[in-house]
Amino acid sequence: MHRVAILAYEGMTGFEAGIAAEIFGMTELSDRFSAGVPRPWYEVQMCAEQPSVPVVGGATLTVAHGLESIASADTVIVPSVHDVTARPSEAVVESIRSAAIRGARLVSICSGAFVLAAAGVLDGRRATTHWIYADDLVDRFPDVEVDRSALYVDEGQILTSAGCAAGLDLCVHLIRRDHGPQVANDVARRLVIAPHRSGGQAQYVETPSGPADDEGTIGTSMAWALANIDRPLTLDEMADHVHLSRRSYLRRFTAHTGTTPIKWLIAQRIGASLALLEDGSESIEEVGRQVGFPSVITYRHHFTRIMRTTPREYRASFRTD
Repeated sequence: MHRVAILAYEGMTGFEAGIAAEIFGMTELSDRFSAGVPRPWYEVQMCAEQPSVPVVGGATLTVAHGLESIASADTVIVPSVHDVTARPSEAVVESIRSAAIRGARLVSICSGAFVLAAAGVLDGRRATTHWIYADDLVDRFPDVEVDRSALYVDEGQILTSAGCAAGLDLCVHLIRRDHGPQVANDVARRLVIAPHRSGGQAQYVETPSGPADDEGTIGTSMAWALANIDRPLTLDEMADHVHLSRRSYLRRFTAHTGTTPIKWLIAQRIGASLALLEDGSESIEEVGRQVGFPSVITYRHHFTRIMRTTPREYRASFRTD
């Protein structure tokens, strides 16, 4: 049984600890989910230095396990810290270091990366945190290679994520690593979240606020594009569909979404190709064609740029058969 220890401490948000507890504790799914995969998948323990932990919002979390749970855990999850400038206790730091030496998988959500960094386990590694705290992480821990934009970073034994929602993505990514895409997709479906967001996807797009899409014009064009994802659509076609000029459509789309129509469409094509790579037997070229790429070279280029792996490598890792 794979044991997961979730570290709790004073001032943390219950949401992030709850993310991990919900996802890794989701072992009593109905029979129509993840058929053929033995359950339960994980044993989850919430642990802390003290049995009662005050959390954000005025609540108090009572935990049944101390830091000794970290000593025997296969995966240790550290949610965000209350104060990124405060050093975690020596007991917590030593438990993290010992877990790393033992080979446990260490995971942080949001500013939980500061705990891993304080323990020295991020030195010489690429890591991320919430973009608000990226400068602080760089300043305090110069030996850490901080990726300021990634949703999450998978360095094998050490994994870090950005804000709260990115913690969801990272936990589902871990499920995918441990049990394959079918189980991960089923868990994501239960949570009503996207089954896969690449860790390399940007945390946010900093763009001036634009006018709301009051008439639903941009939403209509996006739905139409998704319905025709197998076609090599152009910007002019997307604009013509909602009777806008190319210039007006581009301006309104960017204001509404924070990205350009073509960048958005490429990301949707790559996302649509994942299930085909996982479940189908078509060639890489055919998969690219089915999601609207004009050539396999173009498909491979954009796939590798977004997913940070090739379509062939992705299929080898996540194919369901």
